[in-house]
Amino acid sequence: MAKDKKSHCLEDLRMRILTQDIAPGSDLDEAALCEAYGISRTPMREVFQRLHGEGYLRLEQNRGAKVESMDLQVMRTFFQTAPVVYANISRLAAENRRSDELNVLQEIQDGFRHATQARNPHEASLLNHRFHLQIGEMAHNPYLLPSLKRMLIDHTRLSQTFYRPASADEKLRVSKACDQHDQLIVAIKKQEPALAAEITLDHWALSRDRLERFVTPDPLPLDVISMKDHRHAL
Repeated sequence: MAKDKKSHCLEDLRMRILTQDIAPGSDLDEAALCEAYGISRTPMREVFQRLHGEGYLRLEQNRGAKVESMDLQVMRTFFQTAPVVYANISRLAAENRRSDELNVLQEIQDGFRHATQARNPHEASLLNHRFHLQIGEMAHNPYLLPSLKRMLIDHTRLSQTFYRPASADEKLRVSKACDQHDQLIVAIKKQEPALAAEITLDHWALSRDRLERFVTPDPLPLDVISMKDHRHAL
């Protein structure tokens, strides 16, 4: 039972971080989480260590666990690195994929399309995460896969906004993103690495500017004083 609770805690914290139910940069209250998930401090610290190793948390001595931030420097690195990693992952997936892996990818895509049509942003972003992770697994490259997994954490957190379209143009972009997934599956199935990389770069370009609109630094650790109270300050 303890093992089941620990596994549930691990998976649930992953999902809560990916959907920003727990905000980037948040400090985690170990005692409160132990009570909420019904586990003791030792397994909770093991969960923290696992999430730290996967890139979800930062562990600082004498300061506990903190959700990885999405500050400007982190996001700058993300936007510089993502297209390179994604394109090469897709290229390698087209070269190295196995037939049985294509069925898994298609099943994920079917769920993703349904989630976008149902306008369920959390489900759509999580299935998009699974879709690109599956392509990473199909690339069979032990060096690029860890980089992909780390990037997908931030990409999924950012995409909560992309899959909540507020205008006709944004709705069209979501629909096009779904179609590009289908095109990518075909390119990988036909083992056309150059085409797979090209589609991936187009896919990245489709959402990049929308993702960038919602990038903000972590709040400063200072009390914000109303300008109204200091309207005469110089």
